[in-house]
Amino acid sequence: GVYCMNGITRKKIIEICAAEKIDCEEKDFSLFDTYGADEAFVTGSFGGITPVKSIDGRQIGNGSTPMINRLQQEYDQLIESEVKKQKT
Repeated sequence: GVYCMNGITRKKIIEICAAEKIDCEEKDFSLFDTYGADEAFVTGSFGGITPVKSIDGRQIGNGSTPMINRLQQEYDQLIESEVKKQKT
């Protein structure tokens, strides 16, 4: 199987999905599965949510990223809220 690190950004995105009632599964995907994805992204401390536009030269979906945009907006609001809490 594929190993996914339990990073903070990843955890926050999973929490956002739960709060927003967005289906989120943690499982191994085959390379073949990824070719049929509508959208794909990776998470990281410095990059936040980074869209994956292609895998092995194959475009993911139609290039549109509405779910990634929604998650990015929710993530930005969460971070802004957490920063404000730390300032008070």
